[in-house]
Amino acid sequence: MKIAMIGPGAMGSLFGGLLTLSNEELWLVGYKPEQVERICSEGLTFEERGKVKIIPMRATPDVRSVGKADLVIFFVKTYDTERAVSDSLVLEKEETIFLTLQNGLGNEEALCKKIDPQKVILGITGHGATLIRPGHIRHAGWGKTYIGERNHQITERVNQIAQMFTKAGIETEVSSHIHDLIWEKLFMNVGINALTALTGLKNGQLLDYPETVRLMEALVSEAVEVARKKGIQIEGNPIEKVKWVAEATRENRSSMGQDFDHRRKTEIDAINGAIVREAEGLGISVPYNRMVTELIKVIERTF
Repeated sequence: MKIAMIGPGAMGSLFGGLLTLSNEELWLVGYKPEQVERICSEGLTFEERGKVKIIPMRATPDVRSVGKADLVIFFVKTYDTERAVSDSLVLEKEETIFLTLQNGLGNEEALCKKIDPQKVILGITGHGATLIRPGHIRHAGWGKTYIGERNHQITERVNQIAQMFTKAGIETEVSSHIHDLIWEKLFMNVGINALTALTGLKNGQLLDYPETVRLMEALVSEAVEVARKKGIQIEGNPIEKVKWVAEATRENRSSMGQDFDHRRKTEIDAINGAIVREAEGLGISVPYNRMVTELIKVIERTF
């Protein structure tokens, strides 16, 4: 299967590296020349469980040089999704599949605006990765990946992708309720990302202080209330699941934390900001999510 990975940041490089090691034909497509040039000339430096390997990879800043692809995977920031989708249309052939594994809400809508919705597959992942420098990542968290059709059907194509991912060491399951799982992943991002950015802590360190634990619980509780009002099916205790993920990715710095470290724009509008927007439409008050959203935005303006 010929794969185009749009967005070779921490997570795009993680999945791209693992799929390349599994002998898939994969291209990393990025907009940062320094990053692409380093991967092309030196390979991807891949740290995992204390070991370092160099993975020779195909990378390009020009999506047109890839040719047609069987699978296009999006790992760009949510605010870059529309641009990335427009650029990726040159990869499309009749049977091309477009898969988003991005954080937050709004990516599905952005893809379906410009791509036949029947070609779009949704997914989430529990893996975590840290970008050490351009072309150098550390695999810092492990978890399951889930993919599914928008119409909740189990199809051969999603089974095929799940098998390919699993073969590459990315444990993947096919879900018939992927939208519920997207919200479950959103709870993780809501409870962890902004707090790590604002405090400078790693994911697991949020559990070491009663103040950040209380804030995490408040943020997730508000998000759960919004989800329930929207009819999202929620299994188990979301707050305990978020704490479990924080502990399982203890040494990882969340993507939003990494954005702050490098003074970059964040995905706050697709995470805590999305909870605020959804809550407004439902007439629900979410003061904690509104507060952290506004704090992140103020700090962003100083970058």
